[in-house]
Amino acid sequence: MTRSERLAEQLDWYWRKNLRPRLDGLTDEEYFWEPVHDCWSIRPRDTSAAPMSAGSGKWTMDSASPDPVPAPVTTIAWRLAHIIVSCLGYRVGWYFGGQAVDSQTFVYAGTADEALKQLDEVYGRWNAGVRALSDVDLENPPAVGPERFPVENRILHVNRELIHHGAEISLLRDLYRRQDGAVAR
Repeated sequence: MTRSERLAEQLDWYWRKNLRPRLDGLTDEEYFWEPVHDCWSIRPRDTSAAPMSAGSGKWTMDSASPDPVPAPVTTIAWRLAHIIVSCLGYRVGWYFGGQAVDSQTFVYAGTADEALKQLDEVYGRWNAGVRALSDVDLENPPAVGPERFPVENRILHVNRELIHHGAEISLLRDLYRRQDGAVAR
């Protein structure tokens, strides 16, 4: 197995065995569920109370610059959008070519099914791109984009980000299913 295949397999094992199965059956109600007041989410255009909104379609992502401290709690919708755009989308374009992704022009998903389709598509492109890298590619910074660290370093960072945010999404699903003492569905 090559270095790039090992890097891809680290995340792909988590994707196949943990994260993607945990997203099966995600409902729109769960996708938009706000466990506390003042959550950040994906919202219909012009309905956000956040300082800023990103996106070019009917739905936008709550945001601010700089990020508030402490950071707001975010919904599953927001976390999936973050993975799709910021964790994977930017880097797929920078490292592997194709259509560039930008948070301001991205068309955010207004349903759980649409978000999962976006996630599957960008993850597939990421995984295939990582597997195709040579050792030389891994040791150099990407040719395009703002990042100047070796690509291998950035791949490890993306792996950590997806595992981290995937665990948060899984926890939100657990909390949603058990809110108010309800039995898990």
